[in-house]
Amino acid sequence: MAEQGPLLALRGVAKAFGGVNAVQDITFDVQAGESVGLVGPNGAGKTTLFNCVCGQLKNDRGSIEFEGRSLRGLPTYKRARMGIGRTYQRAEVFADMTVRDHLMVAERARSRAGRLWKDLCNMSRPTDEECEKVEGTMALVGLTELADTPVSALGLGNCRLVELARALAGEPRLLLADEPSSGLDEHETADLAAVLRIIQRDRGTAVLLVEHDLGIVAEVVDRAVVMDLGSKIAEGSFEEVMEDPVVRHAYLGQSV
Repeated sequence: MAEQGPLLALRGVAKAFGGVNAVQDITFDVQAGESVGLVGPNGAGKTTLFNCVCGQLKNDRGSIEFEGRSLRGLPTYKRARMGIGRTYQRAEVFADMTVRDHLMVAERARSRAGRLWKDLCNMSRPTDEECEKVEGTMALVGLTELADTPVSALGLGNCRLVELARALAGEPRLLLADEPSSGLDEHETADLAAVLRIIQRDRGTAVLLVEHDLGIVAEVVDRAVVMDLGSKIAEGSFEEVMEDPVVRHAYLGQSV
């Protein structure tokens, strides 16, 4: 039997803005069901790399493949339909919609079963299958008790869980989580870490996590990739990369 290739493969990916090389020759893989942390100081190029993977930016050089298929030229929505989900540094939610409504919109976008004009005229009712999937996703991230609560009434921690649940409603094989613990307190961060572990364990979803909180990175990831000034400077287990003198100098501000 032939060895299965990586879920996500980056080879020599580069992106520049004017004369600034934001991402320089980045190469690494994410295997199916694996959790990988992408860490580094501010300005390291992590979010730029995320944007290249998701399609918001076009990489200048190198290749990005998902399940062996090149993503070059594919718009963001087609990448999402292939199985790439994403959350953002800022929680992108609709304040007047309930938690359930957020996930129903995401489920209908995934299945492409709804009709926009019917939805706008309140003439389209969710199917039993749609309702079941939405309820299951809310249960997965611990939002069932808040299902009918407007997002405007939620704290930041629950808003981030809504955004995470919305991404998961698309049933991604790979979740790109960009600073999901930003602005959360210690308890909310612990809850988020638990959800990310459940996603990986119960759904087999691969996770590529950009995160400054080293505690959540250590708890969640199987492997870490460290970037600094657009380049990859280390890769390995979390413990290995944190002991690397180059990483300690670039990321923790300690001398080599």
